[in-house]
Amino acid sequence: MKTFVYMVRHGDSPKEGKERVRGLSETGLIDVQRVTEILKREGIQTIVSSPYRRAVLTVEPIANTIGEEVAILEDLKERVFSSEENRVDDKQLMPLLEKSFEDKYYTLEGGESNADCQHRAVAVLREIVRTFSGQKIAIGTHGAVMTLMMGYFDEKYNSLKFLHSTTKPDIYRMEFEGERLVGVDRLWPPL
Repeated sequence: MKTFVYMVRHGDSPKEGKERVRGLSETGLIDVQRVTEILKREGIQTIVSSPYRRAVLTVEPIANTIGEEVAILEDLKERVFSSEENRVDDKQLMPLLEKSFEDKYYTLEGGESNADCQHRAVAVLREIVRTFSGQKIAIGTHGAVMTLMMGYFDEKYNSLKFLHSTTKPDIYRMEFEGERLVGVDRLWPPL
């Protein structure tokens, strides 16, 4: 039995603010309409999301369209980069990401490593695939955690190069047979 997981990276969001509550920019809100149309055509049945507002806002419209609630799962949150609640600025983030993909155990004080993030996120992804076996599930997610989840199942996605190739928003359809990944298709940008 095949299960399809749609990794839906959140739309564009403001650069400033606390990680959990940053919403979407005007561009992000416009893109969410196109994300919703793509997911509607795919026949999504279940929606889960990171607890971060920008991820929820990206998948909430498809949930409303199909009459389902968004299930919020804490362990789908973005990688915790530092003990600060605010977004790590780009000048700090780029060197941090580079070191993190060179050494999966590298972390700043109060943050988590790529290895720690991957471990927590893959555990919940496996549970989603088991619980909703045979369904089409959209997951509201973020760039780094999405890269680490996908990279666990296929090494070609486990890189900074792949992370940099993704956009805000983005959609990857992962096809599972049981818990084995058998295919990935990128659905964003729409044709």
